[in-house]
Amino acid sequence: MAGSQLLPLELIDKCIGSRIHIIMKSDKEVVGTLLGFDDFVNMVLEDVTEYETTADGRRVTKLDQILLNGNNITMMVPGGEYPFL
Repeated sequence: MAGSQLLPLELIDKCIGSRIHIIMKSDKEVVGTLLGFDDFVNMVLEDVTEYETTADGRRVTKLDQILLNGNNITMMVPGGEYPFL
């Protein structure tokens, strides 16, 4: 399988312009279209839906555009559309 190795940042780069589902370290999940990222995996997303689990239930917030800090990301699911929580 020489030559078929895909590095993490290369995979994220292939996701630019696509929907991505991001699970944060907190009780939040974010689904949006990836516009760009840097070497620290800070990400800019547009057309975003943020899902947060609170003591009162689930809160859903719609946002036009956000900047996510890469330190707070636990997992990314390319093409993911629905929250796991």
